[in-house]
Amino acid sequence: MKGHTMKDEEIIALYFGRDARAAAETKASCGAYCFTVANNILHSAEDAEECVNDALLAAWDSIPPTRPGNLRLYLAKLTRNIAVNRYNTLHAEKRGGGETALVLDELSECIPSENSVIGEIDAKQLSRAVNAFLHTLSRRDAGVFIRRCFYAEPIAEIAKRFRISENNASVILSRTRQKLRSYLEKEGLLNEE
Repeated sequence: MKGHTMKDEEIIALYFGRDARAAAETKASCGAYCFTVANNILHSAEDAEECVNDALLAAWDSIPPTRPGNLRLYLAKLTRNIAVNRYNTLHAEKRGGGETALVLDELSECIPSENSVIGEIDAKQLSRAVNAFLHTLSRRDAGVFIRRCFYAEPIAEIAKRFRISENNASVILSRTRQKLRSYLEKEGLLNEE
C-alpha cells in the first residue's frame, strides 16, 4: 500500500528477518527526525544526511540482537552519537566555536570522561542512571535539559519553546547539570580524579 508507514514492530521484524526493506522503511519512518538531530549538531545538510545513513547501517548491524523498545529514539541515539563523533573529528583542532562545542563543554561538568569510565558496562550503567535522573526532574526542567544536551538547541530557541527568559533557561541548565553530577556521584558512577 503506497504512503503507508510501517509500525515500529513491523520494521523491527524486517530487521530480524534480515529483509533489505528495513533500511528504507526506517528512513521513511524516522529519517526526518534523525536528520534534524544530526543537523542541529553539525549544521550541514550533507553531513547530517551521511550521519542518518551511517545510523541506518548501525541499526542493521545491531538489530538483531538488540530489540529497541522505541525505534525512533533508538535511531535518534545512534544518529546523535555518530554526529557528535563526526563533529569532534571535524573540529578536533579548534574547540570552542559553535553550539555543539558549548553543549559538549557544558556536559563535561557532570558526565565522566572516557578515562574515568571503566568500559562498556559502565557506559550502559551511566545511560540508565541519566535516564533515571531525568525522571526525577520536573517535565519542564527535563525538557530544557534534553533540548540542550540531546538536540543541541541554542539557549534562545529553548527559552522561546518553554516561554521562559534566556537567563532562566541558563539557570535551569546549570542547576540540572549540578544535580546530575551529584546524582551520578551518589550512584558511584563518578570516580575521584
